[in-house]
Amino acid sequence: MRVLYFSPRICWPTISGAHLRDFYFAEYLARHAQITYVGLVNDDAHAQAQQLREKLGNGAEVIALRRDQSYKPANILRGLIGPTPLNVLNFSSAAVAAELERLLQERSFDVAQIESMHLIAYARLIRQIAPRTRLILDWHNIESEILARYAENDRNPLRGWYAKRTSSLSRDIENELLRLCDAHTVCSERERQALLARMSDARVEVVGNGVDCAFFSQAPADSPAREDVLFMGRMDYHANIDAALYFVREVWPLVRERRPELRLTIVGAQPPKSIVALREQRIVVTGTVDDVRPFYRSALVSVVPLRVGGGTRLKVLEAMAAGTPVISTALGAEGLATTHAKDLLIADSPESMANAIVSLRAESALWQELVANGRSLVREKYDWAVVGDVLWRLHGEQVEKGAACLGAK
Repeated sequence: MRVLYFSPRICWPTISGAHLRDFYFAEYLARHAQITYVGLVNDDAHAQAQQLREKLGNGAEVIALRRDQSYKPANILRGLIGPTPLNVLNFSSAAVAAELERLLQERSFDVAQIESMHLIAYARLIRQIAPRTRLILDWHNIESEILARYAENDRNPLRGWYAKRTSSLSRDIENELLRLCDAHTVCSERERQALLARMSDARVEVVGNGVDCAFFSQAPADSPAREDVLFMGRMDYHANIDAALYFVREVWPLVRERRPELRLTIVGAQPPKSIVALREQRIVVTGTVDDVRPFYRSALVSVVPLRVGGGTRLKVLEAMAAGTPVISTALGAEGLATTHAKDLLIADSPESMANAIVSLRAESALWQELVANGRSLVREKYDWAVVGDVLWRLHGEQVEKGAACLGAK
């Protein structure tokens, strides 16, 4: 099978949840098929592309295509007054389209997997130039839903209005993609039902986010005292920034008052000034780290106080695989097959989240139960090998359907 994997990014190094999903999907597909990975970049990414090629192995081809700069004034204006949302304009490039057209004319693909609705311009092009190629759209989340939630929570009326407009335009793009693509993958059953409510005959498969259980379960030589409250997540993502600032402002003072020995540690790439400034409050802000596992091992708990966003959180799965209990808002654990007080703790108010943290003691019966149940859950349902099998079966199904349609003609 020949697979074109088209992504808005070169997914190495794996510095975000989107990078991780892309990498493990591409790696799994490369074991079974001849894969050409095309990723969009802003700057020269030759080194990253070469590293990704080596990581994927199995003769995988990796092509980095430079796209236009994001948030150009012209695009912002077009997103404000035109029919195409800014989040799509940021990834639409005539130069990239020309390179993709050249690639499609040079070779054929059985399946093209498109990562996210932002790449609709290229999905249209593939359908036009290579109509026999089966199109699978991977929904990391439902973008219009995230933007609608952002609009509801943003205190700035102008930003809220712009997000609401972009949400509406994004929904139109998503609906077009539901018709354009042959199959769709989503992270949760909730998202599957949301898309089927729009188009009942769409082929939508739940292919959830995953975790490398073996990697995160490796035991260290020594175990440090678990005195950290850990916030993990890429810090240039607005939902993580909002969550971290909310936690520091509303929850952390309640925790410090009752458990002064605990330390808050925020781990994630590219923290903005608002997050870096938290160091002045004796909060650890690491920025990019080479290995997140030591931070999980020193954590009493991993907190996921998200108030906006979509999809499913790899940070929840990673913490569970690493043996760190999770305390999350209901939104933070949305889409995952978790049970409150069994696999994790759900807390939606500052007081309930603070109480959950304060009451949890390392190696207590509840702590150990959360660790054991969390690890069992991710091994059974969320290891990348389990998730990859579902994705591969969908690719095979689509190739068979394509052959059947061709034979019928």
